[in-house]
Amino acid sequence: MSRVLFRLLGAIPTLFGVVLATFLLTRVLPGDPAIFFAGNPSMDAQAIQEVRQSLGLDKSLPQQFVIYLRQLAHGDLGQSISTGLPVRQELMNRLPTSAELTVCAFLLALFTAVPLGVMAALKPGSVVDQLCRLVSTLGVSLPTFVTGLLLIYVFYYLVGWAPEPIGRIDPFIALPPKITGFLLIDTLLQGDWAAFVASAKQLVLPAVTMALFALAPLARMTRASMLSVLSSDFIRTARANGLSWRTVVITYAFRNAMLPVVTTLGMTFSYMLGANVLVEQVFAWPGIGAFALNSLISLDYAPLQGFMLVMAAIFLLVNLVIDILYAVIDPRAELER
Repeated sequence: MSRVLFRLLGAIPTLFGVVLATFLLTRVLPGDPAIFFAGNPSMDAQAIQEVRQSLGLDKSLPQQFVIYLRQLAHGDLGQSISTGLPVRQELMNRLPTSAELTVCAFLLALFTAVPLGVMAALKPGSVVDQLCRLVSTLGVSLPTFVTGLLLIYVFYYLVGWAPEPIGRIDPFIALPPKITGFLLIDTLLQGDWAAFVASAKQLVLPAVTMALFALAPLARMTRASMLSVLSSDFIRTARANGLSWRTVVITYAFRNAMLPVVTTLGMTFSYMLGANVLVEQVFAWPGIGAFALNSLISLDYAPLQGFMLVMAAIFLLVNLVIDILYAVIDPRAELER
């Protein structure tokens, strides 16, 4: 409990650093937002100055930063100039969309990479081991947007198995009432099987794209960790005492090999939060990643700052969960800290 409290307190200066860094980075972007939102580069200087005053860009950077901190203290992330809506509302509407894609891709990668890595470690040099190496190499070598475009070309354009990559659901199917924001769950709760199948089909290719990106480090770490544990003295002792191979692998080897894998899980999930920006653009997925990228193009400061702050908070939360999992898997790890 004290460890969790310590990490929560340590997150405060980290979040402040993220707020300061994102604020300064957005201010050094090339281009003038006032001219962009004025809508006409040929407007006179007075009209552009009026736009700059309405955006608060006429004040000094310290003044702008203090105003931004005051807004954050009241839970106000600002307003998106592009959409005219509060940033908090935009992020809350789009976060479940990104979370559904990321979680589904993460679970797909997890339940594929861990068994694959274990089987590869149990039979080094076998066909399964070679497949694990091949998948890991491809996952590391290919950028996510290239993988997504290849999958679209093969399964949508050539084979015709996948639906058109135009978002979360077929435009001719009505969206169910929003309950959780997760379309798969909401369609199940409403008993709308047609919408569930349609949304699941739209989810397959982007989820596989992100899963291939996450599968590579997970499979490699699982294989390496299992090989290290299987060659240790206590495994040989367990086998010498007559324990079944199944008991040795599952009860002793697998559990001890999980600590470095859990660390990799946290890092991989954090990387996926950044990778979903490109994946959402490729598949026209209306999540916060696509929203942040469009805001970057239009020099809309507030959504960018809100996006980075939310990503930092999720990253810190993931690290906290990893710490807790460490203690659950091996209590000695908590005592050593």
